[in-house]
Amino acid sequence: MNDFLRQLSPSQQVGLLFVGVFGLLLMSSVWALVLSLKDRQEDDVHSQKLREFNGLLRTSWVMCTVFWVGWAAGETVAVVLFGTVAFFALREFITLSPTRQGDHRSLVMAFFMVLPVQFSLVITRHFDLVTVFIPVYVFLAIPVVSALANDPQRFLERNAKLQWGIMVCVYGISHVPALMLLKFPGYEGKNAFLVFFLVLVVQSCMLVQHLVDGRWPRPPIAPRVSKTFNWTGWLIAVGAASLIGGVLSGLTPFQPAQAVAMGFIACVAGSLGHLVMKALKRDRGITNWGAEGKSVTGATGLLDRVDALCFAAPVFFHSVRWYFGI
Repeated sequence: MNDFLRQLSPSQQVGLLFVGVFGLLLMSSVWALVLSLKDRQEDDVHSQKLREFNGLLRTSWVMCTVFWVGWAAGETVAVVLFGTVAFFALREFITLSPTRQGDHRSLVMAFFMVLPVQFSLVITRHFDLVTVFIPVYVFLAIPVVSALANDPQRFLERNAKLQWGIMVCVYGISHVPALMLLKFPGYEGKNAFLVFFLVLVVQSCMLVQHLVDGRWPRPPIAPRVSKTFNWTGWLIAVGAASLIGGVLSGLTPFQPAQAVAMGFIACVAGSLGHLVMKALKRDRGITNWGAEGKSVTGATGLLDRVDALCFAAPVFFHSVRWYFGI
């Protein structure tokens, strides 16, 4: 099997990866359809879980399709697609946060200046500017624009909210397509595997933590933020997902030990970032970024699906750049 894979070109290897991913999604969708045909009750717990699973499947189909179209159409289209994802994620974040008339200029700047510039820097591979553009220049510019709007009421809170939304939704997501543009010696044409590696280890960590907390519940460490998060389940999840990263080292430019370390870094950042986003939702008085499973943007729980990735992607990206000196 390994000899067969080595004989394939990088494009064929990535294409085979997507065939496998879409095959798993197809089997999961068929299984969900069979369960829905058997289940005729609409109000019981089982039906609710089935609806949640179907929602997750739909989101997975959309995200995998975005990955595939981005890879097939080329690097520029991939960056544009992720820019679109960032746009809807930011809109979802802002819509569920209170704004005033004085925020109009800052919002226009965030959506139609900051976001396009950030992803343009990614396309042109100005990675040093990608690192500092939002946390330095934009963070200084946003309050200046807000001050010029002549509305000082709750000034600090309003600007902090917008800056936080830009940081998570734009800065975080922009580092996902940036992974596809890194230049590793002898790894040309395979960068889609890096994105696959990042997404798989982070989602595996979240899944294992959910399963462990359900199977062996322990007292939560921050019950007003999360009723299930505890250090035991978190450590098990991070350790298991890091080992999965080591198993996937053959898909990456990493050695097995390096893959475990990079997986560990991504899992820690993603899982703790997910906890932070839960705290933000509690502050807003909502259980998810949509209402009854439907987001205000029509993107069906988009921010709930990518919040861990928003935190993991920049940490993973800069760790890779720093360690390999690229």
